[in-house]
Order: sequence, then C-alpha cells, then structure tokens
Amino acid sequence: MKIKAESTKPSNKKTPILCAFVLENSNEPLGLGKIHEKINSSIKESIKETKGKVGEISIIQTLGITPANKILIAGLGPKNKLSTDVLRNVTGKIAQKVRSLGLSEFSIVIPIGFPIDSDSSISAVVEGTMLSLYSFDKFKKEKSEKSPDLSILVSNSQNAQKVILQAQIVSEGTLFARDTANLPPNECSPSTLASIAKSLSFKNKLKCKIFSKNELKQKKFGGISAVGQGSKNEPKLIILEHNKGRRGDKPVVIVGKAVTFDTGGISLKPGDKMDEMKFDKCGGCTVLGIMKAVSELKLPINVVGIIPSVENMPSGESYRPGDIIRLYSGKTAEILNTDAEGRLILADALSYGIKQYSPKSIIDFATLTGACIVALGNNIAGLVSNDQKLAEKIKSSSEKTSEELWQLPINDDYMDMIKSNVADMKNVGMGRAAGTITAAAFLANAVDNTPWAHMDIAGTAWAQDATKKKFYNPKGATGFGVRLILDYLRTL
Repeated sequence: MKIKAESTKPSNKKTPILCAFVLENSNEPLGLGKIHEKINSSIKESIKETKGKVGEISIIQTLGITPANKILIAGLGPKNKLSTDVLRNVTGKIAQKVRSLGLSEFSIVIPIGFPIDSDSSISAVVEGTMLSLYSFDKFKKEKSEKSPDLSILVSNSQNAQKVILQAQIVSEGTLFARDTANLPPNECSPSTLASIAKSLSFKNKLKCKIFSKNELKQKKFGGISAVGQGSKNEPKLIILEHNKGRRGDKPVVIVGKAVTFDTGGISLKPGDKMDEMKFDKCGGCTVLGIMKAVSELKLPINVVGIIPSVENMPSGESYRPGDIIRLYSGKTAEILNTDAEGRLILADALSYGIKQYSPKSIIDFATLTGACIVALGNNIAGLVSNDQKLAEKIKSSSEKTSEELWQLPINDDYMDMIKSNVADMKNVGMGRAAGTITAAAFLANAVDNTPWAHMDIAGTAWAQDATKKKFYNPKGATGFGVRLILDYLRTL
C-alpha cells in the first residue's frame, strides 16, 4: 500500500472516504472544519449517537455535495485516556472498515493542535493501518483483498513524509517477523530460517554467517547441538551484522530463540495446542524483523543479531533427562526436563555473542516459559535484567510502543535454585516456583557482568485465548518487540 502526506484542506480533498477523529463528549471532529452546512449538521447528529466513545464509527454519505464521497467519524474516547495506542488501535479499526467497503483509498485528518504530538500521531496512524491490514494468506487459495492506499492530511507534509517513511520501515519489520513466525513447521525448519536470513542479508546488505551442525559441534555449542540432535532437521546458528557505527564502537547484540517446532522432546508436551509450538521461533523472528528495519533505517550504530535455531523432537538420537551437557561457556548443565530447551540454546548464543563481540549490551527475546503466562497473562511480557539503566531505557521504549513489560527480580536466591549436585547447574529450578526467573537465572550464568536484558514473550508473541483484542494485532504472530527495540536503538 502507498502512504503519503498532504497539506490539502479536508474540505477540498477528493477521496472515496475522508476520516476524522472525535473525542468523547465533544460536539465536532478534530480538524475537519466546515465542510458544508448540511454535511456538518449530519456529522453533529452522528456524534450525538456515538458520543465519541472509543472505537465507535459512523459514516456520513455526502451525496456529491463535497469532494469526498463519504465522511467517517471515529471516536477516540475521553481526552484524559487518549494515548498513541488508542490512536493506533482506532486507526486499525478504520483501515479494516475501509477495506471491507472495497475502497481503494482513504484519507485521515491530523490537524494542528491534535492532542498527541504530530510525529507520534503520524507514526501511530501508519502503524495502526499497516499492522491491522496484515493477514497471513500464503497457503490460502483465496488471497486477502488489496489494502487501500492512505493519505494523511497534515499542515507540514514535507516533515510528515519523513515520519511516514520511518514508520513504514518499522511496520514492515514487524510484518516480516509475523510472516516468518506464522510459517508452519513443515515449511520452516532451521535450514529454512537460515535461508530466509541469508536472503535478507543480500537484500539489506547485512553481513551473514550460518553455522552448520558439524561446525556447532566443532566449536562446542553443546546446548544447541544437544537440543537439535533428535531431529532430522539439523540445528543452525544464524548471525547477522549491521556495521554502520564508528569502527571500534561496541555493538548491541540481540539474541532470539528460534525453536522451529517444540514437541518437548523426550519430556513430551501434551497434545492440546501443541500446534501453537510453531510459534516457539518467535524470538528469532523478532530479531530478523529488527535487523531488516535497522538496515533500512540506516541507523549509524553497530548491531548484531544472533538466532540459535533447532527443532526439538523425540527420537533415538534425542538428548535425555539425566544427561549432562557442556555449554559453549564451558559450564555444565544437568538436564532434568528436555522441554526446558530454550535456555540451553540461548545460553550458547549469549556466551558466543559476548565472547565474539564484547557488546555494550546484550538483549534476548524468547518464548521461554509458560510460567510467565501464569504470572503476567497474555498482554505483558516479562523483563529480567542485571543492569537497571538498560532495563529503564527498554521500559521507556516499551511505554512508547505499547508493547508492555513487567520487570521481575533476580538475585542470588534465584541463582541458588538452579544449582545442581552433579553439574554446574540444572536446566529447571525447584518445581513450579519462580519458573520465569529461574529460567532467566540460567541465562544469567552465560552473561556474567555484561549489561543484559531478557524478555520472556511466551504470552505476547502470538494472539492467544486471553489476549486483549487489538485491531492492529490480528490472529497469529504479533511481532512483539520489533517496534520496542527499534525505538530503543534509535535513542542510541
């Protein structure tokens, strides 16, 4: 779809449908002005009915009186509760409505004095539009209807066009993450994911390295090798580098867990909803989306994306409960549950990232624990960090993008909970107690003193039964974390 900024007056805009927002208990839409006496009267009547309540939409037929064929008024709710996320979500509803009407184009008014600053408003409108019109139809005979083009009516169209372009790149990164995460397991093995990363590196001029099964064994990636050995689909370690910072500047390293399908291995999962375990690769897909956007935004920093990818399957070759494996760091791990595999492959990737790149900070994403869903539900991800400054910056970006996080503690008591009698550590804690934190404690052994932030996205990576409905998050993978980390990286 095409998105452009225009400084055309709303009353002069020729469009299939002209869209404006109204606040709750307000008598008139924001920035629409005087269109025509009859039309303005109809608009006031429709506002009396909807009262500007959040997400309420009314459409007025103009009957050829104005250049716009129709006028759409969307409620934003009370002014004191207005946020960029409300605007993003309401815009998503508008975009879906326009597409359902079969229209090829629509226009949205963002006037001077809009309650949210201009750049944030424009970004929210672009994101709401693009993310809400997404559908995964790769395997459907009937494809989704074509997305309508969008014109955003603003006073300063030249500056707005730059903001639009950046918001489009960020949204496309999120959609790329969704597209990859939604792939079924028979269409996305670790080798497929590596091919997707390679293709991305060619298009976006990223440096790419892929470690094969044999290389992983030779280089002593014990966690990745152990988890991946039960499947005929070989494990891979995928590395993408964006080197646009000053030479010698330490990079930010971003790691994402990519288990392309997780049966639980020998510790087999229950059959119910096991199909959703195609989403166990969402952390790695988030990293792909981030790296795509980082390169297209031409951020003048050094960023490295690392994706350990495996398929966790039961077979005669699988690793077992009771095994002791040696991780890339040299530390040993006693395996008590083969379904606690994500922390093993992440530990290897984190250790490698720190040893190879000496990063200024390292951030990881993982659909790591069901315990995180029990603790926080499906709308907030867990955050664990050994560096409060880094955690605060990430939380600040989280508030801007409305990808919510809740920070959980980590201290020596939790580190003690993963100590093993026969190895340096064990891969599960003490029963169900603090499951999200003990998983993070396992990872903390791999990062030592490097500033580190871990995000457990088990509840937020895809739309689940208890996920709050948002028009810009259709069914399937959400791409959670792409917008958040891009905001963080842009602050650097």
